[in-house]
Amino acid sequence: MNKILVVGGGAAGMMAAVTAARNGKKVLLIEKNEKLGKKLFITGKGRCNITNAADIEDLFSAVVSNPKFLYSSFYSMTNDQVIDFFEELGVKTKVERGGRVFPESDHSSDVIRALEQEMKRLGVEIRLRAEAEKILAEDGRVTGVRLSSGKELHADAVIIATGGISYPSTGSTGDGYRFARECGHKVADLSPALVPMEVKEWYARELMGLSLRNVEIRITDGKKKLYEEFGEMLFTHYGVTGPVILSASSIVGKKLREHPLTLHIDLKPALTEEQLDKRMLREFEANHNRQFKNAVDSLFPSKLKPVIVELSGIQEDKKVNEVTKEERLHFVRLIKDFSMTLTGMRGYNEAIITKGGVSVKEIDPGTMESKLVNGLYFAGEVLDLDAVTGGYNLQIAWSTGYLAGLNA
Repeated sequence: MNKILVVGGGAAGMMAAVTAARNGKKVLLIEKNEKLGKKLFITGKGRCNITNAADIEDLFSAVVSNPKFLYSSFYSMTNDQVIDFFEELGVKTKVERGGRVFPESDHSSDVIRALEQEMKRLGVEIRLRAEAEKILAEDGRVTGVRLSSGKELHADAVIIATGGISYPSTGSTGDGYRFARECGHKVADLSPALVPMEVKEWYARELMGLSLRNVEIRITDGKKKLYEEFGEMLFTHYGVTGPVILSASSIVGKKLREHPLTLHIDLKPALTEEQLDKRMLREFEANHNRQFKNAVDSLFPSKLKPVIVELSGIQEDKKVNEVTKEERLHFVRLIKDFSMTLTGMRGYNEAIITKGGVSVKEIDPGTMESKLVNGLYFAGEVLDLDAVTGGYNLQIAWSTGYLAGLNA
């Protein structure tokens, strides 16, 4: 009976272990933390965005790096199958805005518990606080793993599912990249992805804690548009975060490491400039004797108002009926293009995932097996695969973990 060794007890590792065990294999999963699914526990703000309910073809367009490599994975374990898998394990799911799929309970712990119980039922042996130090191989074939304690564990196949280097506090310290290199694999350049961005202007700090919904953002490099998306964002003490910003970081990150970029926020995307100007005129007519700063209350959240008023260049105590047409049109343009300078990205300790990883050119896309070492498989974030936010990165973990477990 084949013995499979899974290194890493995150999403991909647990899925690989369950799949291999369901196929009659003897499975040992080792995890260096004191518990399983430490990073899974904090995903989706602790709610665990399991997958996305999009049409399967749309899954590929959400993948930023190497989408074609995922063809076999996504079709072997589709997003619908992932939902069914968890429903069968007793995790009821729900679909939210943007197709995001969450457990009905809003607790990531339910997802982890379901996987743990299924592994237990299948007889998967789990060893916690067991840190892999080296992948053992002879004559181009994997033979097992040596632990940091010096103990050697022998196996017919090894699945590396150690994650990336984002959120290092959860144990993601890049071990998988070292294992891959030691086995002769190339590792594509690593960088933080799905990560908040830093802003130069003073007003980002003033807006700290403000969440904007239903805004449209654009990121430009000079006149060139790099990214555009509609959704939700949040201001922090250093800059900006939230779904549209995190997804943008994966697309514009490389450029942003070279030089600053411009973030444009359309605060009223449902209105054209002309429609917004008409609305402004109505507001001004209704408040014609009031001061400018008090006449725009209905247009903005209270935290945003003083910043927008200051940036408008219109004296805040000026009577509305004294505001010139030029001033009003300038104000309209400011609302449609509230812009700031992006100066950089935050580090790995705030990144949801790692961009880069084990080169997929050296991995068989149909099996997840190394093309260099027989019996060595890779799954999840350790691979050079990443996607925008919305449950897509976990779908990559489930699908590649499933394929690795099936073929090992």
